[in-house]
Amino acid sequence: MQAQTPDCVAQARPGSQDAPLWILLWPAMIQAWLKSWGRIAFGKKTPLAPSLLDVMDMLEISEDIRIPMSAIQLTAIRSQGPGGQNVNKVASAIHLRFDVVGSPALPQSVKDRLISTLGRRLTSDGVLILKAQRHRTRERNREAALERLRALIVAALSEPEKRIPTKPGKGAHQRRLTEKSKRGELKRSRGKVADD
Repeated sequence: MQAQTPDCVAQARPGSQDAPLWILLWPAMIQAWLKSWGRIAFGKKTPLAPSLLDVMDMLEISEDIRIPMSAIQLTAIRSQGPGGQNVNKVASAIHLRFDVVGSPALPQSVKDRLISTLGRRLTSDGVLILKAQRHRTRERNREAALERLRALIVAALSEPEKRIPTKPGKGAHQRRLTEKSKRGELKRSRGKVADD
């Protein structure tokens, strides 16, 4: 005789449709936590603490495109420039890394346009690197970095209009010749005046 699984355990399985939200998000939360806090042991830069909101949140680019926050790596670093004693104590600048090439959230056409327009801001692996340090607080720099990423992707969403080569019209051609002859007359009138 096989023992039956209690209803509360069956509901808590990750594959179950009625599973609580924290059960479904648990693997992503652990991965974000290890990705962020695991860097401390190796002397890397100060990580940002992962939160449940970071795992659940999505950076909304358009109605069709949403990037999960777990795909965006945010690291707090020390800011450059003036700031008094605070600048040497607090890691308020934000270093944002986003894998453009490996992101499943972006269509291939958007990836191609981003790669062609971003240039030196992309690494050889296709990772976009942004640094936000304008504001004094870490939270505002984080928002600024995410907004800059969003603006870059929104700009790459629209296809550039194809230029249709056209010939100048007859009126433009005639105006150019008239202006050219007036210019020639003006230059000839600037010559030396002959004495009579």
